[in-house]
Amino acid sequence: MPENTHRPLCDSGVNTVIDRLASAQQFPPNDPRARLERDPHDYSEYGFSILPKQGDLIYLLCRGLRATRIVEFATSVGMSTLYFAAAVRDNGGGTVIGSEIVPAKVATAKRNLAAAGLSDYVDIREGDAHTTLRDLGGPVDFALIDGWLGNDPSLARQVIELIAPQLRVGGYVMNDNAEPDFLDYIRDPANGFLSVTLPLHGGTELGVKVDASPGSS
Repeated sequence: MPENTHRPLCDSGVNTVIDRLASAQQFPPNDPRARLERDPHDYSEYGFSILPKQGDLIYLLCRGLRATRIVEFATSVGMSTLYFAAAVRDNGGGTVIGSEIVPAKVATAKRNLAAAGLSDYVDIREGDAHTTLRDLGGPVDFALIDGWLGNDPSLARQVIELIAPQLRVGGYVMNDNAEPDFLDYIRDPANGFLSVTLPLHGGTELGVKVDASPGSS
């Protein structure tokens, strides 16, 4: 059976945009993911996005959670945002909060969401995630952390520490890049999570918040 013949997300309009982004995805000859010092603005034309298999999973999980408040870092060109926004819409409404530091990618993501008819469900906040995600306006049901690699501590570790207190008990967090210090955090029982590594995209970490972590409201 060809990949993605069967999809949990059945909206042909949304899938048309997803297929276009998936077929167009490319990485630069000097892949910035292999380097620790680079400027994300230098790669504004590249969408470092999740794979459709990961999107299928987050759509299913968000439907099962009846998720209405979702946060993602980073939005990039909007691939993951499409899955989240479709789930929120199909759950009856809600908001996907995205953070993206590259203005050109914000514009591209907005065009993709408009093409899919999902703009009304998304709040893309342009700028540094330390500012844009500091106040999510209430408990969130699902968080995706798939941001720029590098830094010490990693951005994934910095963002999970920012988001974890705002994630409700029973909510999920997914990480795409398996940054070691992120894994240290999510696998430490003291922080209130249980997690598992899934065989997707070289290792996707999925965690669920089971207890209020230190600093949670």
